[in-house]
Amino acid sequence: MVLSPVGWQDLPDLQALKGNPLVFAHMLGGVRSPGQVAEELAQDVAFWPAHGVGMWLARDVSGQAALGLTGVHERPDGRGMGLRFAFRPEMRGRGLAREAAGAALRFAHDQAGLRRVVAVARDSNFSSRVLLGAIGMRPCDAFERDGHPMLVFESVATRPPAAAWR
Repeated sequence: MVLSPVGWQDLPDLQALKGNPLVFAHMLGGVRSPGQVAEELAQDVAFWPAHGVGMWLARDVSGQAALGLTGVHERPDGRGMGLRFAFRPEMRGRGLAREAAGAALRFAHDQAGLRRVVAVARDSNFSSRVLLGAIGMRPCDAFERDGHPMLVFESVATRPPAAAWR
């Protein structure tokens, strides 16, 4: 698997991923229209230079097939910088999301200098909860969204990176 920061060349792949209810139905905001994906991509492209971190598209080793996406982006609910991941259903169960999300989390702490990163998962989403625990995130809070119990996980870096914490 190869992770690369999202760019305009990824628009068709992102529209396919974010428009697929099997991939995005339970994400905050749900399934996206092609126009919404383009708007989000513009924000994602601008986010990288402003924050030193952002979203990556995960591709197979040939660099051709889009497998999913992961990264860190500011949460719209004010909870902080949030880890995100979503993979095509046929990629699940192979450890790819865990590998990609773990890489994004390490990058956020070690390269971008983020001291704290959060992630939110439905209480009923056992797979996401296991993945978040496997990469070292721990439950720290809970809330309800649209009638669904949600769990907040956090990762707090204990050693400073080369740059100061943000």
